[in-house]
Amino acid sequence: MSKQELEVIIATDCGSTTTKAILIEKKDGVYRQTFRGEAPTTVEAPFEDVTKGVLNAITEVEELSGRKLLDGEKIIPNDGKNGADIYVSTSSAGGGLQMMVAGAVKAMTGESAQRCALGAGAIVMDVLATNDGRAGHEKIERIRQLRPDMMLLSGGTDGGTVTHVVELAQFLKSADPKPRLGASYKLPVIYAGNNKAQDKIKEILGDSTALIITENLRPSLERENLMPARHKIHDIFLEHVMQQAPGYPKLMKMVGAPIMPTPAAVGTMTEKFAKANNYNVLAVDIGGATTDVFSVFNGIFNRTVSANLGMSYSVSNVMAEAGLPNLLRWLTYGKIEEQDLRNRLKNKMIRPTTIPQTIQDLQIEHAAAREALRLAFEQHKALAVGLKGVQQERSISDAFEQTASGQSLIDVMKLNYIIGSGGILAHSPRRMQSMQMMIDAYQPEGVTMIAVDSIFMMPHLGVLSQLSEKAALDVFYNDCLVRLGTCIAPKGTAKKEGEKILDWKVVTPDGKEQTGELYSGDMVHIPFDAPEAKIIAKPAKGFDMGAGKGHEVEAHIEGGVVGLVFDGRGRPFSMPQNKEERIAKLKKWYTALDMYPAAAMDD
Repeated sequence: MSKQELEVIIATDCGSTTTKAILIEKKDGVYRQTFRGEAPTTVEAPFEDVTKGVLNAITEVEELSGRKLLDGEKIIPNDGKNGADIYVSTSSAGGGLQMMVAGAVKAMTGESAQRCALGAGAIVMDVLATNDGRAGHEKIERIRQLRPDMMLLSGGTDGGTVTHVVELAQFLKSADPKPRLGASYKLPVIYAGNNKAQDKIKEILGDSTALIITENLRPSLERENLMPARHKIHDIFLEHVMQQAPGYPKLMKMVGAPIMPTPAAVGTMTEKFAKANNYNVLAVDIGGATTDVFSVFNGIFNRTVSANLGMSYSVSNVMAEAGLPNLLRWLTYGKIEEQDLRNRLKNKMIRPTTIPQTIQDLQIEHAAAREALRLAFEQHKALAVGLKGVQQERSISDAFEQTASGQSLIDVMKLNYIIGSGGILAHSPRRMQSMQMMIDAYQPEGVTMIAVDSIFMMPHLGVLSQLSEKAALDVFYNDCLVRLGTCIAPKGTAKKEGEKILDWKVVTPDGKEQTGELYSGDMVHIPFDAPEAKIIAKPAKGFDMGAGKGHEVEAHIEGGVVGLVFDGRGRPFSMPQNKEERIAKLKKWYTALDMYPAAAMDD
């Protein structure tokens, strides 16, 4: 199908609980999302057929739009009044794509294999390596226990030593693992390691597994080559894993483009947006059980899954990892005891569909969201790093800068855009709450634009972008992104509270100007809805806005439903230790930003 022919598109995302359908139509040369429908996902008993939920969601779109799309279980071709040109879908139903990866050295090929699998939309269950500190029998037991959908085996640079990767293959053969779905077929194993070891790997694993050989992930220490293995993961996901899931073979016949794992589609859309605007972008999808973080820095894409950090099923893990003091530090209620907070969060875990009924409950939920976002971001920074094991030539000036290989690629000062998605960010009662949760969790520096995904449309658009980038980006800008505004945060710490740290001037394209000042310890909210403008920011002597301490910066900004938030709390940000002082500060900030009704912030 040529890209010009697409006029009407129907897209679905089969999630673990809900299947969401959207209709996209071309109007006056621009693609817009016009109607949406949703239905419960039907991958589990009693239905055990994913297409039932898909047809129900599309039927709702039919009813709302008045456009007939289905003839029985088939999509009607577009005739002008009825039908669609193409139907595309993504899926994370049935637990998504679960993988184990193995690399010769944990910090080198092990990490490359992990980045490769995560970028393809998988949940990585474990990383095996010859130096991971586990005995041989423990590795074998672990492979048997986990029952992944597929394995990615890597190790060694091309032409190097084969010992380690052969040893890993022998562990795999000894384990004789059974895949999670479909006991009758062999476990798919992708070998993306030293090309010199290919024959030996075939000899060991050729009969007992469905072995696929592709190019090396790390052909040399200086180079990572993840795309060939990522494509193979995607192919096997469709050919092996999806064929075993209830109803997917039927769904695969209905679609006009390969089904993508939901996280891979969100990642694709993040990449397209970053590339189209030449931005460094951070995107997050915070769900009930997991938090996915995507980033594009200097054109390099990374994704991580924090499989135990979420807002309902995994909220107890957030509490355990963050610690109760870190959750309590965001609350204006001094009388909440740790035990009470623990009980409330446990209640959320066992009743995952409940929503907060009081401002106090809402603050607790927002505190948990901040900590989940912060912890997932810490994990992301640890994996989104330069290649380890690379020898670098260093000059004498480098000796004073710790820029060794393995340094995180994430630099919040150079971050242009943050996109949030997931229920807590998309549906908070006030948009300011969503923006402030992301500011508190990520602590952006300099000038950073912030938006949320309105109805979790990024997966649909990611799979559509493979067919028509214009259609995906049109809908992304016009219907998917809800622009919240821009955060302006000088980096540095003030000697005393109340000193001036920034002079600023905002100029709109029609020449209107607005000026102001920012003092340390303050947060200032300026309503501003112009789609674009320019800010000239002159920080005080010890503060940096991206051009060095005390140097003026000129940057592009966006207004939005919130506007501009000036954050004078300093970077790195630290909260007062004294309880009364901390609560007074929180109330001052929350009132300045109109976060919660003032009367409801007291005990």
